[in-house]
Amino acid sequence: MKKILILPLLFVMGTVIGQTLEGAWKLTHQNGKEVTEKTVLKIFQDGYFSYGSKESSTNKFLGAGGGEFSLRDNYYTETFDFNTEEEDLIGITVEYSLDMVDGKIVTSVEKGGKADVQIWSKISDAKDDLTRNWVFTGRQRDGEISRSTPGARRTVKILSGGHFQWIAFNSETKQFSGTGGGTYTAKDGKYVENIEFFSRDDSRVGASLEFNYKVIDGEWHHSGMSSTGSPIYEIWSKYADAYTKPN
Repeated sequence: MKKILILPLLFVMGTVIGQTLEGAWKLTHQNGKEVTEKTVLKIFQDGYFSYGSKESSTNKFLGAGGGEFSLRDNYYTETFDFNTEEEDLIGITVEYSLDMVDGKIVTSVEKGGKADVQIWSKISDAKDDLTRNWVFTGRQRDGEISRSTPGARRTVKILSGGHFQWIAFNSETKQFSGTGGGTYTAKDGKYVENIEFFSRDDSRVGASLEFNYKVIDGEWHHSGMSSTGSPIYEIWSKYADAYTKPN
């Protein structure tokens, strides 16, 4: 596995021992400047992360990335399964210096001989029935359930801190098929998505979709009408249980 080395931070940091990253975060500052022209949201859950970025004024989709992460003391790594902005990073493990300062994440990494320092503010770490990193493993049609085994080509959906993001991609070929995300609620068998970014159609931003859900034997059964108005019945499995890493 290729790696990009860390760049130590040059200012006093807090400790991350015993801290968890799980939840939803927003990028507030980058290299000393407040981030206002774009909105970047990042979700951490079950050792997996994803982020989506859009223009704040137009909702134009800018990019997305994600994959597995690890945190041990101040040593933080990301291994990208998908990255629309820097495709060369797919399959690469990036090592960062990470610390908590006043409840915010501060990361630093060297890019092109310069430090890239980002500050992330937590939006929420709320949990519910569906807080999990999921991967699509089946659907029901005409009363029959068909199953699939995820590999390099897969669709992931990560839910944490009241935010969601789905991503369809192939980590082997580096093909990216699409992503969308925003806020959600899951209560009393009703799951509602509020779309805040969508790579395929910016005009869908602001829409809300309501579905029925059940958790059966640890799997998420998701049914209703898709964004195009077609009936769906999907089955999502826990990523850690269902995903087999490709060779």
